[in-house]
Amino acid sequence: MTKNNEVNKSLLLTVTVLANFFNPLLGAAVNVALPNIGVDFKIGAVQLSWITMSYLLASAVFLVPLGKAGDLWGRKKMFMYGNFVLGLASLMCGFAISADFLIAARLLQGIGGAMMFSTGMAIVISAFPIEERGKVIGLNVSAVYLGLSAAPVLGGILTEAFGWRSLFLISGVISLLVFVLVFWKIKAEWVEKENDKFDWLGALIYMPSMTSLMYGFSKLPSVPAIFYTLAGLIGLIFFVRVELKSRYPLLNMKLFVENKVFAGSNLSALINYAATFAVGFMLSLYLQYAKHLSPSEAGVILITQPALMALVAMFSGRLSDKINPRYLASLGMALSVIGLMLLVFITQDTSQVYIVSSLVVLGFGIGLFSSPNTNLVMSSVERRYYGVASATIGTMRTTGMMFSMAISSLSVHLFVGDKQINSTNIQYFIQSAKLVFLIFSLLCVVGVFLSLSQKKNA
Repeated sequence: MTKNNEVNKSLLLTVTVLANFFNPLLGAAVNVALPNIGVDFKIGAVQLSWITMSYLLASAVFLVPLGKAGDLWGRKKMFMYGNFVLGLASLMCGFAISADFLIAARLLQGIGGAMMFSTGMAIVISAFPIEERGKVIGLNVSAVYLGLSAAPVLGGILTEAFGWRSLFLISGVISLLVFVLVFWKIKAEWVEKENDKFDWLGALIYMPSMTSLMYGFSKLPSVPAIFYTLAGLIGLIFFVRVELKSRYPLLNMKLFVENKVFAGSNLSALINYAATFAVGFMLSLYLQYAKHLSPSEAGVILITQPALMALVAMFSGRLSDKINPRYLASLGMALSVIGLMLLVFITQDTSQVYIVSSLVVLGFGIGLFSSPNTNLVMSSVERRYYGVASATIGTMRTTGMMFSMAISSLSVHLFVGDKQINSTNIQYFIQSAKLVFLIFSLLCVVGVFLSLSQKKNA
């Protein structure tokens, strides 16, 4: 149900695109600033990775519960207040006095991001007719990738000119401006399940289980990490059993059991993000430590991948309204395999042209995959499940990103340990990067066949 059907669809699309552009932009720009943050707080590569992973952990844990809450209490409210929380947390990051404080503020950022991303896609899809679904999905996905495109260069420039804190301060101001714009101009509200109830039991099982799984996986192979990982898996299995019996489930597990397109496409998204997200993190460290580039110089190279992602995602979204999305998604995943395999062979002497060429192939592949796969997910469910579907694919995205960072962090830990990366251990870091890219390549190979198995629902 939509309360107040009079809604300016152009303004609504503008607001969601704006949020989807600036938040990834300034969030991803942090990767370029990590070496500077490491110097300021005197922390190693593993703890640096938690500045990225803390945001992803909170997002993965809160997306599903907040997506459900948005369905019940209003998606616009959730989106609007999500921007407020995100803005406040960003300002806290900008004034962080220690690495621990920064990581804690990033956790709060993740909660705000979950509030926003669990409802944003559901809102625009609810407001636009089905024949325009691929287009609006493509525009929002492209906005994310355009933000990622500008992130390396802008992040490098801002870090060198004003310091890394400026990234968070600008992000905070922009998020608060989006909050004011939504509050002031968008009066419509989307509530699809007014007679439903919030599943508090499911939330109490899901959130600590997801936290335990994500935290444990990121700390492998220590004994406590194995315990946390297994505890999280057991908890999620128990969560599935509870949800299958619940009258008002937090996450309708029947969608996974009975809807093969929904299940397969979400799994494809999980694999894609797990196999590609940490590429920027690893290459940012490689370019600055192994190739001795400045943050802005590294940013100019890293911009290649997200720029192609943004350009291709815009057109692949429109194409997915006319061509079976599974073919586009499968081709995109196959190209990602090629791009990742090229990175497996990097050395300290690898040319910048080779790196850029690899990122071109990878960026084209991810852009070709993302919009059509999202269209598959959203088209496979009824309108009343848009919030659940949006939150679920968001969870797959952030969980995949978390796994991606965890794989990278684990590899760096095995080869370099907790030490800061320098000339004495740079070869060990490069070996860890090559292993990461090989693992990512194999994941995408699985994703190719999984994507081919999906069919778009009418």
